[in-house]
Amino acid sequence: MKMSRSLKLSRLRDIGFAKWDPIGLLAEGGIWDHKPFANEYDPYLLEAAGRLQEDGTLESVVEFLMEIERDHMGLGLKATSRQRAEATATAIQAYLDNADGSD
Repeated sequence: MKMSRSLKLSRLRDIGFAKWDPIGLLAEGGIWDHKPFANEYDPYLLEAAGRLQEDGTLESVVEFLMEIERDHMGLGLKATSRQRAEATATAIQAYLDNADGSD
């Protein structure tokens, strides 16, 4: 997926682990940096950001993240799945809206 501007992967990871983390890899309050699983969600977070950059709707990105959790990861959906996906999509959108290339 073509990105219209450079993204800082560390910011997407911050968002992904804080808001989404469907597998539950990071203990609450933990830090993903230098963990062997740090890149676990990279393809999904980059795809979500790319979709938002290409004028995708928040709802389509929420659905994408839920589909990844349910089907690709085979986790099914939990009571918190939609809430976590919405928080993640909203945070990525806010990052994109505020990113000036140096963020």
